[in-house]
Amino acid sequence: MSDNQGKLIRKIKPWKIIIPIILGVSVVVWLFYDEFDPSVFSKLSFSFKVVFFIAVAFLMMVIRDIGYMIRIKVLSGNQFSWRSVFNINFLWEFTSAITPSAVGGTTFAVIYVFKEGLSLGKSTALVLATAFLDEFYFFLMFPLMIILVDPESLFGLGNGFAGSLNFENQYFYFAVIGYLIKVAFIIFVFYGLFIRPQGLKQLLLWVFRLRFLKRWRSGAEKTGNDIVESSLILRKEKTGFWIKSFLATFFSWTARYLVLNFLLLALYASINPEMIAGLSFSDHLLIFARQLVMWIMMLVMPSPGGSGFAEAVFSQYMADFMPLAFVGVMAFLWRIVTYYPYLIIGAVMVPKWVAKHFALKKK
Repeated sequence: MSDNQGKLIRKIKPWKIIIPIILGVSVVVWLFYDEFDPSVFSKLSFSFKVVFFIAVAFLMMVIRDIGYMIRIKVLSGNQFSWRSVFNINFLWEFTSAITPSAVGGTTFAVIYVFKEGLSLGKSTALVLATAFLDEFYFFLMFPLMIILVDPESLFGLGNGFAGSLNFENQYFYFAVIGYLIKVAFIIFVFYGLFIRPQGLKQLLLWVFRLRFLKRWRSGAEKTGNDIVESSLILRKEKTGFWIKSFLATFFSWTARYLVLNFLLLALYASINPEMIAGLSFSDHLLIFARQLVMWIMMLVMPSPGGSGFAEAVFSQYMADFMPLAFVGVMAFLWRIVTYYPYLIIGAVMVPKWVAKHFALKKK
């Protein structure tokens, strides 16, 4: 099994890191070229406030990672050291960054957790619980944002559908499809983990008897076995275990979606500090909500980490809050803070981690 795991990890090639960077930068360059206005950029100023707000944006990502690491420690029953949870977190994020958003780094995550010292059954349970908690956050927050934020502001993008959802906007459909996928996943995992794991396993085996699905039957059987074993482990946990895990999840994702709020404050401080006072609480809430919706939309896209699509959506979805000339630059800065660090850190960590955990013993 270790040999197969090693082969899987070694499939992470340099070109898989380069592709999302090329996709994202290409879109940003196109946006920058399309809207570039030298006279606008000449008015920018650099001050302590600009540095402060950019630093806070990076701090939000640090809080996000700390929240993730705390959650891993809780879900592992504190069996991991901080060094181990650091490795798992950044390796997991790196794998998610170079795979399509719908795929994520789940398969690799089980390997990372297992190789850091947890049993295979508990590793699978930890990864399933993590995925469930992440999707549960979106399950709660998406409808909450629709309630708290004017639907036309969230989806209408100024097309005159005041007070109602704009069904002519394609991003609305991306968001709804992404959300429905998440809801289906939550129902699937919750039923398997907490209601009838054996029943779900039998359902999977029945579905994968179909002729066009038979080739994946062995994988479906393994998934069913993983769910049954994970259910036995997670059902024993007390309420406090789930409360602490979800709180860590909540603070982690919430910090992640506050990044753009502070980047916009940095832009405003650079253009005209008085613009900062013009951002009301409802504006900040709308910015937060649109980031959350963008993440849900990215689930539908096949590109690694949503690269290209994320920058393109950003140019339209966030253009209400900045001059058009800055859209490309802000999209790039946003991805620098929230995405590219994981590519760089992971690219450095993976070779060393693989060499340590999959090194062949000499006779």
